[in-house]
Amino acid sequence: MSRISVFDDKNPKQILKQSEKKLEIADTLKGIGVRFEQWSASKSVHAGDAQDKVLAAYQKDIDRLIREEGYQTVDVVSLTPDHPQKTAFREKFLSEHSHSEDEVRFFVDGEGLFALHVKNKVYEVLCKKGDLISVPANTTHWFDMGPNPRFVAIRLFNNPEGWVANYTGSKIAERFSRLDN
Repeated sequence: MSRISVFDDKNPKQILKQSEKKLEIADTLKGIGVRFEQWSASKSVHAGDAQDKVLAAYQKDIDRLIREEGYQTVDVVSLTPDHPQKTAFREKFLSEHSHSEDEVRFFVDGEGLFALHVKNKVYEVLCKKGDLISVPANTTHWFDMGPNPRFVAIRLFNNPEGWVANYTGSKIAERFSRLDN
């Protein structure tokens, strides 16, 4: 089940707020400018399906976001526990960073843990199948796919170059939760 947990950024042991209710998750995130939605496929798709089939199943929602936000590039990323570079990929995302564009992910399958560092709070968002999260440009955050990643995600970009991180150098992410899958 999807979940949000909110912490003071100096005390990762004390939960200020926690919820598994989709509307509460969306409302909490909306308060910091983050989009959180639920999407349903127009046809059945599964991990391992071709990118075209995955995108076609969610085309209506993808087209809506492109119209609303002007995204230029859409692709599908898939990671499994047997991927030879899974550890390197995980490490790349675990340090606090931001982007000059929105980071938009829709979870077709599997899960991932986003942590957003906004105004002295950390918002941990466990995203599961059916969840869309859009982290606004210049929002500091990190992402954990766990030691044995298993997810398929649709990514939308404004920048045709794709994912470009601006690392903060902060060690804050080391003090907060990890996804143990």
